[in-house]
Amino acid sequence: MIRRATAADIDRLNDLLFQVQQLHAEGRPDIFKTGAKKYTTEELSAIITDDTTPIFVYLEDDILMGYAFCIYQETPDSPQLHARRVLYIDDLCVDEQYRRRHIGEKLYDYVIDFARENGCDSVTLNVWSVNPSAEKFYRKMGMQPLKTYMETRL
Repeated sequence: MIRRATAADIDRLNDLLFQVQQLHAEGRPDIFKTGAKKYTTEELSAIITDDTTPIFVYLEDDILMGYAFCIYQETPDSPQLHARRVLYIDDLCVDEQYRRRHIGEKLYDYVIDFARENGCDSVTLNVWSVNPSAEKFYRKMGMQPLKTYMETRL
């Protein structure tokens, strides 16, 4: 079952946010701190109640196994850009103990359907280069690179 997250899901969301943070901290310890997470509990409470930042959760047997944090991004029409309504996947995570069960695919497909139903013209996300399995997954789901964000480490 996939549904919108509620306040009752916050503890479990925090568990998964720690997993994502750890993956990033192992890959880029110069950027990400070990033992931290992206959002505070207070921020999660606000995100959950904000219709511009829907969080979808995947559950089986009342166990929250994964999530997709999304953000609407609107670009107004301008002389150089067309107006756009995009659903940005801020974070998609499946608990490491439940991976390889197609939960990520189900969450992704749900987000795509939700975006279509809500007038979006695309779904976007960022993938850290330290997570090649995520990039492979998103390519498998049909995503294509939009732009490349590069750095020179000093």
